[in-house]
Amino acid sequence: MSHDLKTHIAELMRAALRSVAPAEAEATILIERPKLAAHGDFSCNLAMQLARTLKRNPRELAQLLLSEVPYSPVVAKVDIAGAGFINFHLQPGAKLDVVRGVLEHGEAYGRSSAGGKRKVLVEFVSANPTGPLHVGHGRGAAYGGSLGKLLAFAGWDVTSEYYVNDAGRQMDILALSTWLRYLESCQPTGEAVPFPPNAYQGGYVRDMARRLRSAHDQRLFRPLASVLADTPGLPDPVRGDDEAKRQREAHLDALIANAKTLLGDQWLYVHDFVLTEQLADCRSDLEDSGVHFDVWFSEQSLFDTGLVERCIERLREAGHLYVQDGACWFRSTAFGDEKDRVVQRDNGLYTYFASDIAYHLNKIERGFERLINVWGADHHGYIPRVKGALQALGCDPARLDVALVQFAVLYRGGAKAQMSTRSGEYVTLRNLRADVGNDACRFFYVLRKSDQHLDFDLDLAKSQSNDNPVYYIQYAHARLCSVLALWDGELDTLAGSALDRLESPCELALAARLAEFPPLVEQAANELAPHLIAFYLKDLAAEFHSYYNAERILVDDAELKEARVALATAVRQVIRNGMTILGVSCPVSM
Repeated sequence: MSHDLKTHIAELMRAALRSVAPAEAEATILIERPKLAAHGDFSCNLAMQLARTLKRNPRELAQLLLSEVPYSPVVAKVDIAGAGFINFHLQPGAKLDVVRGVLEHGEAYGRSSAGGKRKVLVEFVSANPTGPLHVGHGRGAAYGGSLGKLLAFAGWDVTSEYYVNDAGRQMDILALSTWLRYLESCQPTGEAVPFPPNAYQGGYVRDMARRLRSAHDQRLFRPLASVLADTPGLPDPVRGDDEAKRQREAHLDALIANAKTLLGDQWLYVHDFVLTEQLADCRSDLEDSGVHFDVWFSEQSLFDTGLVERCIERLREAGHLYVQDGACWFRSTAFGDEKDRVVQRDNGLYTYFASDIAYHLNKIERGFERLINVWGADHHGYIPRVKGALQALGCDPARLDVALVQFAVLYRGGAKAQMSTRSGEYVTLRNLRADVGNDACRFFYVLRKSDQHLDFDLDLAKSQSNDNPVYYIQYAHARLCSVLALWDGELDTLAGSALDRLESPCELALAARLAEFPPLVEQAANELAPHLIAFYLKDLAAEFHSYYNAERILVDDAELKEARVALATAVRQVIRNGMTILGVSCPVSM
């Protein structure tokens, strides 16, 4: 196994170092794979790393270290390259042992215990349930879903969670928007209902209003005059200055207040109705995307249990709050934030930040050792204040990791695609999935580092060509399935194959690539980087396609045929394991 071999090579170098420079025997030893196959299977830069400390020429030091490397039956030769790299060339048999390891471990190949079954909470998407998920949410969903699978593969006890913002003003605005559209449908004379420009405009709002009307007919109707009573006038619609925005917000707040008064308990029904409708739509969209959440956590529960109030009181008692202009402020500048933050407004209402503090304390109180939040890149500035609040509450802020996700820009025909739907705001995730398919969505979304800009080429995602990475990998899997279906042997006998018959450079390169998978899983998990798995699968598929085009697998020589089938079966298994982490299917035929 590559991970064992890498450790073994490091131990050989450690023995050599103890002999050459005992005082440096505990120095960090890095063993890496060279970029060029001619430079061997593993490379060590220890000579260059210690040259200055030991006051020796790097190549001379490398020669000294090489002369002290103990004998190993898995090493064919050791040489020096460049400025002082020590390169290890393995015996072919050592390289091919990985094939047997893949066949023996199957679906578990690449799994590790690095996470130690420690509890980690991965919170992602967490979009306000005020409308359909859009393509920006889709990238966060694909990344978070793949990250959770990756961490579980690396030995963590993973819980995935969606934080439902069901307590804030945005839900009130959605409830009002739906009710106004409902009133519009109830007007006996067809009289228009003035609809605020800053309310939710989407066609889905009209759809909910129609369902509300179908279920309740006129029972929720109230006279338009009472709805509009005492609401401040709206400014000229073309005005975009701060005062105009303030007036529009005041108008909206007055409409919400009137609606709550006029509807009484029925307001809660409308609020819960739109929340339930949108959450159901969101859950359905995500499940259809292959993204599952273990927990849907309600923001409102933080208020119902008194946790928000308890958090604010703890911060107050610890001296981290002060009152200014009637509002209560958290001294977040004391913890590296650019300015202090309001946690309770002068009207007594808590801010979103206050409930966020309580939410993160709740995560820790539930026993999670590590918290991972997947946020949009525009939330970068939010990190210091949340970590600061945790520290102020006596919690270790290092327990929180935040992975930032950049927006995805759609392209069609080389031009930026129109980002609009019936709402005039965005392309929904559901529409994107219908256009290119679930697999392309999941794979393309994780094909770049999460905090890097992503250009999503719609034409490429739908193409059946080698340039389409998901098609290229799935085609490799389908080819493997096709070959193995023609073989008349038993899979469970392959681990005993005469693997030493695999002698071609393509076969040895494939075996070496398979051996990279376990350490790569640990690296990707440590770096919260599922895109590394996507890169790896592209390289593995490319090497298999090259091998398939260069060699026949089902040859007449029975022993060689079985060895090649063993290799092919191992490649298929690793492709499956990697694609499972990314949440992408592996068709058996294409």
